[in-house]
Amino acid sequence: MPSMQDVPVIELKSVAKSFGAVQVLTGVNFVAMAGQVTALVGDNGAGKSTLIKGMAGVQAYDSGTILFEGNEVQIKSPVDASNLGIEVVYQDLALCDNLDVVQNMFLGRELVRSISIDDETMEQKATKTLAGLSVRNISSVRQKVSSLSGGQRQTVAIARSVLWENKLVILDEPTAALGVSQTKQVLKMVRNLADTGLAVILISHNMQEVLAVADRIHVLRLGQMVANVKASESSLNSIVSYITGAENLSISGEAAL
Repeated sequence: MPSMQDVPVIELKSVAKSFGAVQVLTGVNFVAMAGQVTALVGDNGAGKSTLIKGMAGVQAYDSGTILFEGNEVQIKSPVDASNLGIEVVYQDLALCDNLDVVQNMFLGRELVRSISIDDETMEQKATKTLAGLSVRNISSVRQKVSSLSGGQRQTVAIARSVLWENKLVILDEPTAALGVSQTKQVLKMVRNLADTGLAVILISHNMQEVLAVADRIHVLRLGQMVANVKASESSLNSIVSYITGAENLSISGEAAL
């Protein structure tokens, strides 16, 4: 009997999605393990966004099976995803410039003591969360987000995702439009997320970044999963070949772990 460490946090089996006559996903298998960064890559139109939206409950799959920690589940809404412990950090980050770091991290989930907001506890939890992820590029959790750089904003959005005992964090292009030093900081944080035991799904167009931080790489092409490989055994050329169709290891049945 496999231990929980061997059971994927999330596993998709033969999921499919179409919009009218357009088949966007066809029999896709996908696995994300705890303590690992699982990259999802593919060209524009490959189906990455649709696959992620299904896990996030934004657009339910038409067919297929979703297993969460080994149990079959239905994810029909973002509330279903949130209740399971799935958090998505989108490119727009959904941060409020006029609020500080603490207020953004607890936005919509403020802690209350008696009849007032418990600022002290929220500040302590925010500080502890950032420290646990080895974040050192934010001098004060009381800084307004409007004063932060792009990398610091991404850091706040990612840190917010681990406040609520989530088990799976999905990061959509977290380094898009960032400079070299900021990208390095964010990638280090992505790695730290997985090292805390979370399952992390990373969507990125930058294959060098993917190879640097990911444990496994899944490649979507034209709505089909054509590769599921170890990053340590892959190269830039091989991943690009899968994306373009020059190579094809079409995955059928259960995705390899």
